Amino acid sequence: MKGVRGERLSGEFQKEISSIISGQLRNKYPELSAIISVTEADVAPDLKSAKVYISVFDPNKEKAENSFEIIKENAGFIRRELSKVMHLRTVPELRFLKDGSMEYGEKIDKILNDLETGNERND
Repeated sequence: MKGVRGERLSGEFQKEISSIISGQLRNKYPELSAIISVTEADVAPDLKSAKVYISVFDPNKEKAENSFEIIKENAGFIRRELSKVMHLRTVPELRFLKDGSMEYGEKIDKILNDLETGNERND
């Protein structure tokens, strides 16, 4: 969604969805990973759909994957809770997507560290 209103709405969606996940959803599913971030919410101009990018950090990859699946399965619950907080005629259908930027950042850090370590050995 473009424009000032769209950016503001996306920011509000991001904040509220994050709050719902860390509050009601965590109470419902205590096995959720400790660090779950809503990195972006991209709301369509017609407010019928929204892509919500989620980043889950957990040393246990299986637990992180399970947490993401729980969030995807509870899209309807999150949408219902969102409708109670957001005063809109229509609350968009939520589509949760993985945000791989943290994993990508870790990969780049590892490559840089390996290069740095390799250079030190050659000195």
